[in-house]
Amino acid sequence: MLISRVKQVYQYIFSKFDESNNSEIKKILSEEEFLIFSTMSNYDKVHSYSLYKKVKEEKTLSSEKLYLKLALLHDSGKGKVGLFRRIKKVLVGDKILEQHPNIAFEKLKNINFDLAKLCLQHHNKDVDEKMKIFQELDDK
Repeated sequence: MLISRVKQVYQYIFSKFDESNNSEIKKILSEEEFLIFSTMSNYDKVHSYSLYKKVKEEKTLSSEKLYLKLALLHDSGKGKVGLFRRIKKVLVGDKILEQHPNIAFEKLKNINFDLAKLCLQHHNKDVDEKMKIFQELDDK
């Protein structure tokens, strides 16, 4: 767990989202969904695209377009949150960041309700097998 957190900090500081990935992302997301993706922070785009690639390679989820979309938009409720607030959330919790599934749901509910529901549930413990697989990939 500690190693994955150190990797996250490194990725937050040094990674830059490659805008050339947008052409592939636009094939998965609707125009409205892509607009939401495009407003995400650099780190969340990098993380989400990385998760998208993992989902695309996972045999159970790879054919599930909804889970490919979820990978790209699951953290869309985080907004432009800085590194220190993210560290605070991990160490002691953060009420604003803990609401990101609800915020993502609100952003997406009138665009793609099924996707919005998955965003709302992506940190829940009582979920189906597909979501458990998704959560494992997200935690890596």
